[in-house]
Parts: sequence; C-alpha cells; structure tokens
Amino acid sequence: MNNPHRCEGRFELQKITPIILAGGIGSRLWPISRESFPKQFLKINDAPSLFQQTVQRFQLAGFTRPIIVTNEDYRFHVVEQMGEIGTLPELILLEPCSRNTAGAVLAAVRMQADRNPSALCVVAPSDHLITDRTGFTLAIEKGVSAAISGKLVTFGIKPDRPETGYGYLELGKDDVGGGQLAPVRSFTEKPDLQTAALMMSSGHHLWNAGIFLFRTSDMLAAFTRYAPEVAAHVDKALSGNTLDLGFTRLDKDAWMALPDISLDYAVMEHADNICAVPFDGHWSDLGSWQGYWREECRSNTTQDGLVTIGNAHGIDCESSLLMSESADQTIVGLGLRDLVAVAMKDAVLVADRNRSDEIGTVVNYLKSRNASQATFRPQDFRPWGWFEELVTGPGFKVKLITVHPRGVLSLQSHTHRAEHWVVVEGAASVTIGNQTLDLSANQSAYVPKGEVHRLENNSLSDAVLIEVQTGPYLGEDDIVRYEDAYARS
Repeated sequence: MNNPHRCEGRFELQKITPIILAGGIGSRLWPISRESFPKQFLKINDAPSLFQQTVQRFQLAGFTRPIIVTNEDYRFHVVEQMGEIGTLPELILLEPCSRNTAGAVLAAVRMQADRNPSALCVVAPSDHLITDRTGFTLAIEKGVSAAISGKLVTFGIKPDRPETGYGYLELGKDDVGGGQLAPVRSFTEKPDLQTAALMMSSGHHLWNAGIFLFRTSDMLAAFTRYAPEVAAHVDKALSGNTLDLGFTRLDKDAWMALPDISLDYAVMEHADNICAVPFDGHWSDLGSWQGYWREECRSNTTQDGLVTIGNAHGIDCESSLLMSESADQTIVGLGLRDLVAVAMKDAVLVADRNRSDEIGTVVNYLKSRNASQATFRPQDFRPWGWFEELVTGPGFKVKLITVHPRGVLSLQSHTHRAEHWVVVEGAASVTIGNQTLDLSANQSAYVPKGEVHRLENNSLSDAVLIEVQTGPYLGEDDIVRYEDAYARS
C-alpha cells in the first residue's frame, strides 16, 4: 500500500487522533456491570478490560495519544487502567452526567479542532470486542482518503445472523461483498426479527459498529447544520470548563441542559456525505448476556453450548451460561436450557437467555425499589484502591480495604463513628491527630470519633486492612475532608 496516511507506515502526513468514549454504564450485563463500575472496565478471568483493549488498538505509529471522554465518576479508573498498560492520554474530558454520544463526541472534536482544524479523528466506543486488530487498522486505512476529501466515514460489520440488538447501515446492492468504501443510503435502529432477516438476506446491509472517521472541520460543520442546539450547549460547557488534576471538567449546568441524543440521531442520519467501510473481522459489542454467551461459545470449546465461568458447573445443561464471580461461591445448574444464571456476593440473576436484551428493565425495577444492587457493586472502587463491606450490624460495620502502592486516603474525620484498623498484608502509615504510626501485618491502630486521621501506603505492594467501625451512624457520607490528593469534595 502506498497511502501516505497508512496507520502503520513511517511517513504519515497526519496522524489520526482516537476519541474513545468510556462513559456508558452497560446495564444489560447486570449484575457484573453496574453504574459504579461498568463493563468497559471489568477484567474477567484476568484479561485486559475492554477499555484497555480499545486503547491498545490505537497504540500504533499512525495514531496520536487518545482523547478519552468519560463520566466524572470513572476518571480514576481510566487513569489507573491506562497506567497498567503503560500509556498516557492526550486529554481526559469529564462529563458531569450522561448525555449519550452526540455531545461527548462534539466536545472532544471541539477541543481537537482548537489545536488542528483539519485534524483526522476516529471515534470508538470503549466497550466493544474486536479481535482482529490488524484487520481493524486496515479498515481505518481504507477510509482515510474519503475522510480527507470531506466524507464522514462509518464502519459496518457484515452480519452473520438476523440480529435485533444492533442498528443497520444500508449500502449499495453490490458494495457489501466487495469490502470497499461505499455510500450509506440509510440507517435503521434495532429492527424486529422479521426486518432484520430481510436486511441480512438482501446482501447490502451492515451492522452499525458506532465507529466513525472524519476531519474535525467536517464534523463541526455537520453539527452546525443538523444539530445546532447540541452545538450551542457543548460550546457553553466547554467555555465553562475547569482543570482538575489534569482532567478537563465540563460545565455541569450547561451539560445537564444538553439534549440526550446519539451521534447517529443528531448528525449521521441526516448528513448527505456519509460512506461506510465494511469490516470482515470479528466484532461484538458484548451488549447483553446473549452476546456474551455467543462470544464464549465462539472462542472456547463448549459442550452442548454450555458456558461456565468461575466456580460454576452444569449437569445435563444446554445452551446456557453459568457464572460465579467468587471462588468461594459455587453455582450448579441441573437440566437447564437457554438460561443465564450469574451469581455475585450481593445479587443473583436467573434469566431466559433469549430475553437478555431486557435486563435493563431489571435494573430499572431494582432502582424503583431503592435497591443498592441496581447501581453499586460489593466492591467500592476509589482512587486509592477499593473496599468491600463484610459484615454490618446494629452499631458496627466491618470492611476489607485494599490501598494500592502510593495510595493515600484523604485527611478526614468522622462525626458519628470510631474506627479500628488492622493491617493483614503489606504496610501502612497512619496519621492520627499529631501522631504518625508505621504499621505492618498484625499491627493495628484505633481512631477515636472526631479525630483527624489519614492512611497512606508508601510501599511498592498493596496494603490490605480490616476496618471495624463502631457508632450510631455508619454511612459513607459521615466524612469531613480537610485535604485530598484526588481533589474530591
């Protein structure tokens, strides 16, 4: 190939800037994916997370460092997971609340346009699985010339089944088979089964992968023409942005007024300069348990379509998925057909596999009943590590706390509770009032109610502690912060 913009070449005239969207909550993979820690950051069987895989996909010579757009609550997950794979972002934009993809993409494009009005950008969700990294890079390469000429390029997947959970792109009749760039005639959102079957049999429809390539100037012009209201609110959110520990925090009031709309609805379905590149490689958005089961069946040898993950076992089971998050919790299925059973410490899901697209209604039902399991995982992740409640009773609570190397809790006090810390692994430095103690395994410290205190891990390995709280009120909001390394209020 002699394309001077080729992504793996040595003579790029202009590198492509990845814009990675990492703000989704993945509710259809509940209970493992929850708002407090969604699917893009999960590491199942110790594999890199989908977010990390997405970042690695762009670690090639033809790409700049990525711009990450994420929810304010996920900012430290982004930094930690990028650090684990040895890379840095160009910029991290923080959304005060979720407003779908149109505003998120435009905010990143505006920031990039200020640096380079004709910059090439590729937008990618952070929660999709693409196993053919080379094929993906070549697909982007096919779209570069069209993007330079002013086209908005999207990428489509050749369907292998009538899928109702994906959107579709309609191309010219002979374009899908050729694998080359082709004009997009129309967009269709998640059709019914009959329509999906007709689209697949027509031979000129692709699944909409939600990946886009364009020049910043062309995308800005499209928003000005087709979605001026979105553009106005994004401009206000950017003009009121603040810098916070290297993050760019968008203005909350302006962002909350932003229409909740996708990039497809806002721009792509209206524009007349859209073309698509068919992608032959394996792709999945892992958007439901049905999709997750299908992916496990594809990548691993299964017996009768039975997928077991963790401490899970099936007897006379077919076409089912059984999963246990904890090695201490055994799940056994007997005589199951087309079921999903997922066991976590605080929640269990049992569902018809063919109805897994409806799991979002389960989450909404739990929210209506004020069930914490709808949103929060047993592990509560913080910038310094994580904690998990082990036992709670009248007037007491027991937590397991892990503090990562160089992690430091805020300097704080509590109005209603006292705390007793016991180090069970590693070492910790504890400040209580004017006194500082260095604790190792089997040593402990007591923090009286109202005393100012802080815990740090200055070692090179995790510090693991048991915390026992006592008092009349043990809520997480009983914290008065005086100093915080992570700029939390």
